[in-house]
Amino acid sequence: MKTVLFEMTLNNIMRMIAGKRYYGEKMADLEPLPRTLSALSKAHGPILSLRFGSRLVLLVSSPSAAEECFTRNDVVFANRPKLLAGKHLGYNYTTLVWASYGQHWRNLRRLVSTEILSANRIQMFKMIRVDEVRWLLGRVFRNCSGGDFAAVEMKTVLFEMTLNNIMRMIAGKRYYGEKTSDLEDETRKFKEMVTESFELSGGANIGDFLPFLNWVGLNGLDKRLKVLKQKRDKFMQDLIEEHRKEKKKSENSYDHQQTSKTRTDVLLSLQENEPEYYTDEIIRGLMQVMLMTGSDTSAGTIEWALSLLLNNPDTLKKAYMEIKSRIGEQNRLLEESDLNELPYLHKIIKETLRMCPPTRLNAPRESSEECTVGGFHIPRGTMLLLNIWAIQNDSDLWPEPAKFKPERWGERDDDGFSFFPFGFGRRRCPGEGLAMRVIGLVLGSLIQCFEWERDGEEMVDMTEGSGLTAPKALPLVAKCRPRHAMVNLLSQL
Repeated sequence: MKTVLFEMTLNNIMRMIAGKRYYGEKMADLEPLPRTLSALSKAHGPILSLRFGSRLVLLVSSPSAAEECFTRNDVVFANRPKLLAGKHLGYNYTTLVWASYGQHWRNLRRLVSTEILSANRIQMFKMIRVDEVRWLLGRVFRNCSGGDFAAVEMKTVLFEMTLNNIMRMIAGKRYYGEKTSDLEDETRKFKEMVTESFELSGGANIGDFLPFLNWVGLNGLDKRLKVLKQKRDKFMQDLIEEHRKEKKKSENSYDHQQTSKTRTDVLLSLQENEPEYYTDEIIRGLMQVMLMTGSDTSAGTIEWALSLLLNNPDTLKKAYMEIKSRIGEQNRLLEESDLNELPYLHKIIKETLRMCPPTRLNAPRESSEECTVGGFHIPRGTMLLLNIWAIQNDSDLWPEPAKFKPERWGERDDDGFSFFPFGFGRRRCPGEGLAMRVIGLVLGSLIQCFEWERDGEEMVDMTEGSGLTAPKALPLVAKCRPRHAMVNLLSQL
């Protein structure tokens, strides 16, 4: 059994890295890692101790075991394992994502919760979200210039919109759109950096599980991560210096008041008071964390939601009727203030997050001391993997889990540890509030403004790709046309 498990895990790791498997004859039969691990848990139990190369891994696939990990043992499992990506991209494990639990991590978490992602800060940037959603709607509308159904590749437009949104909050700049021609070179570098960041940090690194490959120089990822770190550092440092210059120019002007500050401005203000702590490296790390966690996950969730709706046109129609009844015949676009009055749209988003969580496996944690889970002894230094996908798609917890059923959310409001797309415990994602606003506003606006249908007779392919955020294997191409009542409004965007 040990040999079988090792070959299975090595196959999965190598397929994520290089698209190759090295054991077995049918090389296309393995499913995505969360599904493979789910099948393993169903066969052998919801709490498994596995060997991923040299690392001892605790695989958890049940709500009761998850609750035990994130309540009684939450501090024990609040550390991060020392992985190669965290060394290079996480500034030697000091950023919010990669830092182990302790005073430094608590300081960063408090800063993000109060100064960057508080409800007040999120509200301050409301008009940025409005602008970017209108840019998205205008872009899709121009693609349907003839007034008939036209095919749109949604992955790209959603990803660029969310990147614009997060970068305007971070640094006051947008990199995609008609008014960015003067930033062509910077936009190209930005796109290359973001694409490579998701590529290199999104998959498993075999050197993290077989360290000798790093020691003997057989793992080329180490060099690529170092080069990427240099690119990211230069890009972010240039933004910091740009904001420093602007700050000096407008030191006493109204434009520099708190209401207009970007997140970079906020961090530079903190640096003035505590320069020893809020170094440029700390600021760069926070900027990069916001960029990486605030863009691809939201865009991917919207793409999955729209894919599910296209495969379930009755649900799509019901969502539109709810929005229409809320907005009425008024000549206006959906606003964030409307979202609280759209319970069915909220159910659609929750059902999407259940079936297609942004991360199928939680970001790995590591035990800082010995503990017990489910009565089993867990040694210090054990990597914890929580199979979010397996729990949220377990037929014992969710009747007909493969069926897209937003109505199920009227039956269960308290889901305990059977639904946690944003994680649990001390390391729960602090950007949940912002993400839900962006997803709700974008998805609701697309439903309000356009009629949608599949690009062909076949159902939208729902196959998962590899990577940290589990994107669709095939980007969504959908056909749409503007709703007749919205044409005049859309033509003004």
